[in-house]
Amino acid sequence: MNRQKLKIARNKIDQLDKNILNLIKKRSRIVKYMLSLKQFKNQIVDRKRIKIILRNIRNKSIKNDVDPKITTRIWKAMIWGYVDFQRKNFKKK
Repeated sequence: MNRQKLKIARNKIDQLDKNILNLIKKRSRIVKYMLSLKQFKNQIVDRKRIKIILRNIRNKSIKNDVDPKITTRIWKAMIWGYVDFQRKNFKKK
């Protein structure tokens, strides 16, 4: 095992993680805004939209030579994480 190359690769991952975190921060702001537009708690989950998002991610993953099982899993976790966030923060109007 080449420790120096491993260290360099880990630094690259750390930088990517930083970029991903910034994107999640931006996405979270939009989700908060969208939540403010919803009048009823049952508007939080749109299964039809979730299905479309996951199909698009799968297709884009295949097109970009990324394992669709990985990306689908990541997106499902992200979607349901935001669903939980919205459910906890929903305020009746």
